[in-house]
Parts: sequence; structure tokens; C-alpha cells
Amino acid sequence: MKILVSACLLGVCCRYDGKSKPSDSIIALAKDHQLIPVCPEQLGGLATPRPPAERQGDEIRRQDGGDVTKEYQKGAYEAARLYDLFDCDCAILKSRSPSCGSGVIYDGSFTGSFREGDGVTAQLLKEKGIPVFSDEEEEKYLAYLKK
Repeated sequence: MKILVSACLLGVCCRYDGKSKPSDSIIALAKDHQLIPVCPEQLGGLATPRPPAERQGDEIRRQDGGDVTKEYQKGAYEAARLYDLFDCDCAILKSRSPSCGSGVIYDGSFTGSFREGDGVTAQLLKEKGIPVFSDEEEEKYLAYLKK
């Protein structure tokens, strides 16, 4: 299968803090599957590193109050375009991210608290009927990949 994967989970230093969050279990999927790395924030034109941002309703705001909603939306559409271009089967995205979070994201208060919801990219992919998994849902995505 072809899997769209948050690039930071593959060791690419593209997170807001300029670091990565490599996942050995996701990297191991490359033995049997084609992994397509994507960083919606970079695709949307944001620099690395960049100020932290969180979803506040339909907007994405930096901690200093700056509005980066358009950049996150552009990145989401570009990620969806790559999904289609590479004819992917599903997506595995970084948990809690305002872009990639699936099911749970930071609550917008910049206090480390969470709420139910999706990041901009995860939401768009789900709206297109694409199976989206968080990196923390290993059992779910492994079961899906065995189909």
C-alpha cells in the first residue's frame, strides 16, 4: 500500500521547533509499503522553525496571536493533492497537531490541554473519505494495512 505520512514521523526535522518525532514502528512500514512524506505546514509556506500554533475554532493562531489559517489551509490542500497524485491508500499523521492531529488536538489555549477535534489537514482528508490514522493508533492502522 501507499501511505501518506507526516514527515516528522519519518525523522524529517520539519516540526515547529525544528525537530522531528521519528516513529520506529512507522518507519518499519517502509519494508512492505511505500511511504509518502508530507509536512502540510511547510507546504503551506511556513518556515522551520516557526512559532507554535494551535487551532481555535476554524482559525489557526500562533501563540503571539498571528493568524496562519491560510497557510494551514494551503498546506492541507497540497497534502491532499499529493495523496491523490501518489494514489495513496490511507494517511498516518502526527497526533495533536493543528494540521495533522486526528481525533484529539491541542485546545487553542497554549497550556498543553487537549480537546476532541482534527487538525486542518486531517479534517480535509477525512472529508474526502480518506482513512486517517494518528501515529498513536498503531493497532488501528496495522489492522487496516493487513486488508
